[in-house]
Amino acid sequence: MPKRKKRILNVLVACEESQRVCSEFRKLGHNAYSCDLLECSGGHPEWHFKQDVLEVIKNKAGILQTGEKVKIDGEWDIMIAHPPCTFLAVSGAKWYYNPEDKDLPIEQRRPHPKFPNRAKDREEGVKFFLSLINADIKHIAVENPIGIMSKRYRKPDQIVQPYYFGDSASKSTCLWLKNLSKLEPTNIVDKGEFVCLSSGKRLPKWYSDALTKAKTPSERQTMRSKTFPGFAKAIAEQWSKEIENEDLS
Repeated sequence: MPKRKKRILNVLVACEESQRVCSEFRKLGHNAYSCDLLECSGGHPEWHFKQDVLEVIKNKAGILQTGEKVKIDGEWDIMIAHPPCTFLAVSGAKWYYNPEDKDLPIEQRRPHPKFPNRAKDREEGVKFFLSLINADIKHIAVENPIGIMSKRYRKPDQIVQPYYFGDSASKSTCLWLKNLSKLEPTNIVDKGEFVCLSSGKRLPKWYSDALTKAKTPSERQTMRSKTFPGFAKAIAEQWSKEIENEDLS
């Protein structure tokens, strides 16, 4: 019996400038593209849509960073989305309201004077998250840190750590899945180094390095949001195999 020809998947990795997930799908022979408003840092502008990802989803086409226009053949088979977490993560909640309002319900608290538009920014972040998870694509995974989407949308299907996949680091990452199975750990290692700040707060070293080495807030955000290599590899290998096996069932 002749060997079944491997299915080539159309893969969109939303809000990814590092191209780590995109590159892992490409290594497996799939038609993968990253997409972000930022230029890519992964070295492959020929795989990177530098524009609004919602337009790329809708049109199944876009303008690459190289200037070339690309339209995929068929549908997007899977989207991995990394929406900005600045206004959604629990770590940023302290900037929404004045400390003296801490005993009031959230809805009644006053805006923080340093960031008066934070609540509006949060609502826009929520809307963007929902537009991604509800996109017209059969298989979707949206990742974000622990934050308000557990209440505003639903609890995540899975919470993973980089050290589940061979990277010695701690970073709780929530996954909301549509027609995808939970990821299986591939190589559980140690949780990585931690540092203690003068305040007594304990942080993973990689996160502390991002805070101290980045020159600007945007650079700091980019450093914190990069996907760890082992996690990216597990995403590509496990979910592409799952979708390919659907054809055999």
